[in-house]
Amino acid sequence: MSSGSTRPLVCVMAGKYSREVNEQKPGGDGLTVEFRIGKLNQVWEKAKRMPLSPVRQAELHSDLKIQEKDELQWKKLKAEGLDENGEKEAQLRRNFNVILAKYGMDGKRDTRSVENNSLKDHDAKEGDIFDDPRLDKLWNKAKSSGKFSNEELSSLKKEFQHHRDKIHEYNILIDAVSRTEEIHKNVISPLEGDAKEPELHKKHTDLKQKMRDLNHGFERLRKLSHEGFTEDSEFREPRVIELWEAAKRANLSEDELDSLKEELHHFETKVEKHSHYQEQLELSHQKLQHVEALGDKEHIRKTQEKYNTLAEKTREIGYKMKKHMQDLSSKISGQGLNHNEL
Repeated sequence: MSSGSTRPLVCVMAGKYSREVNEQKPGGDGLTVEFRIGKLNQVWEKAKRMPLSPVRQAELHSDLKIQEKDELQWKKLKAEGLDENGEKEAQLRRNFNVILAKYGMDGKRDTRSVENNSLKDHDAKEGDIFDDPRLDKLWNKAKSSGKFSNEELSSLKKEFQHHRDKIHEYNILIDAVSRTEEIHKNVISPLEGDAKEPELHKKHTDLKQKMRDLNHGFERLRKLSHEGFTEDSEFREPRVIELWEAAKRANLSEDELDSLKEELHHFETKVEKHSHYQEQLELSHQKLQHVEALGDKEHIRKTQEKYNTLAEKTREIGYKMKKHMQDLSSKISGQGLNHNEL
């Protein structure tokens, strides 16, 4: 294993969850410990030294909080003798790898353009803004069709951006799966090899499902682009629309659908609140940079305090939103609590 600062992350990625890294005790070296799991703290400390935008850093924090919740749930399961075949553990390890890749922390030069996922798409070349020929072609056609008002175009663009981000996540997942397979070939002894087969099959099932979701998403965009928005559009936010479309395809009764629709309206409010806080955080960061350039220490201190409070609130709202989305996905897929452990 090579030496250097990235070593702990690489070790955790490749191997089992080692006890000494995974169960690090808080505050041993005087640092404020953000997470109850050692390897998540390592990632967070490293991220704070990286040039991530404030919004992206807040997103990473929310993702790490979800990972922490899922890992602590898994520990309880394991203590109760569940997850004997290691399927949940494998899923958690893969989720962790995906987080590292998503934020450019997997020690790999990312050819998938990680910043795709950020809010900054307005400086892309006009007419080529989604890094995907099919999406760009469809978008340009819709934009020049004259069917959409400015407000509708703005909504449509959000849906295209959401789909672009889903493609990006899918590519990261493919990468994580193929690398996990390589790791298994290289690291696992022949005796353990057979037990790991279901884990790899499970991953491919996940990939197939994600590919199906992408196809459904693209079909929806194509339909929207050709036919325009209908008057009875139930939701505005792409993430919520995606869940609602999946719910309509699922085997749910009318009562279950009605109940879910109500919950999705509450979820949409959370998504919009999160977007609002992300925008405010970006503005607050710009103000902080401006104040820092002026050099008034007291003014800097107050502005920094406001910024820190806003960053914390944005991370908290992001976590609650992601957790709610997990719960809703579980309900729709019919896996209930079993799915929440993932």
